[in-house]
Amino acid sequence: MFGWVHKDTGRRRFRKAFNMRARGNVKSTEMSGIALYGMCGDCVYPPGHPEQKVYEDSPEVECAAVDKDQAKRVWLDAKKMGEASPDISKRLRIKRTYIEHQSRGGWLRPLSRDTKNKDSGAPCIVIIDEYHAHPTSEIHDVLYSGFGKRQQSLMAIITTAGKDAENSPCKKEYDTLCCKILDGEIVDEGYFVMIRELDEDDDPHDEALWVKANPILQEDNEYSRILLEQIRDEHNKAYGSGDPDKIREFLIKRCNRWQSDSERKYMSGCMDQWKTLAIPRKEFLELVRGRECWVGVDISKCIDLTADAFVFKLDDGRYAVTAHGFMPENTATKHEHGDRVPYKAWAKEGWCSLTPGDVTDDEFIQSHIMDKELDEGWKIKEVCFDPYGARALANNMDKKGYTCVEIRQGVQTLSEPTKKFREMVLTGRIVHDGSPLLTWCLSNAVEVVDNNGNIKLSKKHKDDSQRIDLASATINAFVRALLSAGETDWQFGAV
Repeated sequence: MFGWVHKDTGRRRFRKAFNMRARGNVKSTEMSGIALYGMCGDCVYPPGHPEQKVYEDSPEVECAAVDKDQAKRVWLDAKKMGEASPDISKRLRIKRTYIEHQSRGGWLRPLSRDTKNKDSGAPCIVIIDEYHAHPTSEIHDVLYSGFGKRQQSLMAIITTAGKDAENSPCKKEYDTLCCKILDGEIVDEGYFVMIRELDEDDDPHDEALWVKANPILQEDNEYSRILLEQIRDEHNKAYGSGDPDKIREFLIKRCNRWQSDSERKYMSGCMDQWKTLAIPRKEFLELVRGRECWVGVDISKCIDLTADAFVFKLDDGRYAVTAHGFMPENTATKHEHGDRVPYKAWAKEGWCSLTPGDVTDDEFIQSHIMDKELDEGWKIKEVCFDPYGARALANNMDKKGYTCVEIRQGVQTLSEPTKKFREMVLTGRIVHDGSPLLTWCLSNAVEVVDNNGNIKLSKKHKDDSQRIDLASATINAFVRALLSAGETDWQFGAV
């Protein structure tokens, strides 16, 4: 942030900085030193005469956070540093409740949204701590609007990743500016951006990659060794418990990955593991050829995506899963634009079928199930259906000799199988054929939780285009597969 100045003016190059690192990487401590520099040494170097540096008069350094306690963290660290340094303490007047320069005045103060008169100053340095926790950009905007009264004001944002709330100002800054600056999509020579995070395709179980979000692990000292042990312990407890909340917390705080915790994404923290359980489709078909299976069906609106899914119990205790989608051909283009996924390309690759006309008739799903029985030798134990939209299909298949079982959609029926499926993903007891459509549906699914901790899958909103149909069909089949295998003791058929 301080490595460059403009050669014509001597002023700092950067007026804003975004510094995102995982917890424990001394962000606040670093900012405390910068806050003290802002009070003692912040200056402009006149071009051609750097020895005639001009210090800020009445320096104003704001340590801003979402609440008073957080705002005081950087301020208190700076206070302790200043008191411990003879060189700094002789320049500053450091008292219990305020810090000012001995001769030039000004202040170094904590600032939160509860502080009055936030817009009355002319800050030279602003530190915004843990921006991910800010519900609005109020403090950021008010303090940044005070720039222009000084020659080279600097705003330094420090944060870890957070929960991807729709209105998070930090996530918006991350998405719309910071990542695009790093990717070269936006050129802003006055904005310094450093984001330390595990990449999307990185394995959070690989300890060698943790340094990407935790640069202090590169150091060979006692602190870095203790931090590594702590991260390892949190990883083992989170994934060992299978608790999605603990996994989300580990991914946020230690891997520095944004999570959609506010939406309670069903597979949050599990999608990386899910992807590692995929095998090539040809290998998958050989694995399940001639085996018994349970079929799950999810039929919502026939003008949208519908699905069937097949679940197999393998000899080694694992479960094999595959699912297929159906989309009306005449609405596929519209749904590609609205859902932002390539249904037509997926249809060419065999992951879904585009059915003629404007709606998907039940006969296409029925034929797909029967074709799998004939072509692959799959022995269909039961057809498991949601009574809301698939009763007609179930009646037809019942007449053809198939055993059809109604899967009631209450949490008492769905909760344990839904939790068990996720647990089996985490423990490696699921294998699948890598369907991008099923993977997309699983990534969209939100869990609805009742007061007793029971869950079931849902879309974020009733009319949301982030569809979950293949995931729902899979769980419907999984209900009966688990029951038949004796892996559950809950009462089937409850509301």
